[in-house]
Amino acid sequence: MRGLDYKWIEALDAIVEQRSFEKAAEHLYISQSAVSQRVKQLEKWLAQPVLVREQPPRPTAVGKKLLGLYRRVCLLEQELVPELTSEFSDKPLSVSLATNADSLATWLLPSLFPLIESKRIELDLIVDDEGRTIEKLKNGEVVGAISLEPQSIPGCVADYLGRVDYLCVASPSFIKRYFNHGVNREALIKAPAVAFDQHDKMHQHFVNKHFSIMPGSILKHTVRSSEAFVKLAVAGVAYCLIPRLQIESELASGALVELTPNIELSHRIYWHHWQLESGVLGELSDAITHYAHAYLPQ
Repeated sequence: MRGLDYKWIEALDAIVEQRSFEKAAEHLYISQSAVSQRVKQLEKWLAQPVLVREQPPRPTAVGKKLLGLYRRVCLLEQELVPELTSEFSDKPLSVSLATNADSLATWLLPSLFPLIESKRIELDLIVDDEGRTIEKLKNGEVVGAISLEPQSIPGCVADYLGRVDYLCVASPSFIKRYFNHGVNREALIKAPAVAFDQHDKMHQHFVNKHFSIMPGSILKHTVRSSEAFVKLAVAGVAYCLIPRLQIESELASGALVELTPNIELSHRIYWHHWQLESGVLGELSDAITHYAHAYLPQ
């Protein structure tokens, strides 16, 4: 991309991160007019806008692509320059990943323990619905994402990680209260359930497919924590769809009981990352995929 000045994109990145031109100028130690001028030069060079000038400012589709490129370059520079100059850098390598809450609550962190213990890495884990995490990678917010999407985006690779089996569970006391006469449509409509957030459609899809319960018919708590799902179920407050891997001890002790043992609900998950990786980023992808293949059902 001959003629592209990375100072222009640096200004764009600062505006988006700091959420204003004024704070971007303070962050870069230049004047606000200089920040504005750099963005204008970038837009003139591209012949199209890179920033939606509202409050707070946000990047256009082209701006998001440029930010993704810039952040990749910065990450590679952080890793490569000390190696080329034989100088040790005290600055940690910042690595942002997008993950769903269930992976974070079960296998993801253990997969990264050896790497973060041996390398000077600063993790930034962004938690979102597994159907939306790939958007973070498209936008350049992260270097990798755990997703349900099997198809990779341009410039990236989608590695299959394994299968996550979800069980519909509740406590014995909850079952006695709501399902004393069996798990059926009428009982499920009355019993309180749990969803992760407004984008979590898994529970609704489950009751609609198997019990013909339409959206809006059930009482459903919204709790943005995978661990809280387990606590709510064990406490007898609600029934939940929870990964089998997360509740093996609760099932073994009888604290939780499977409500629908004849219904299978599984998700195949994938690790999306850049196609050309080296150094720490390559090690990170290897650590995630190798651990997942050993830990998750295949």
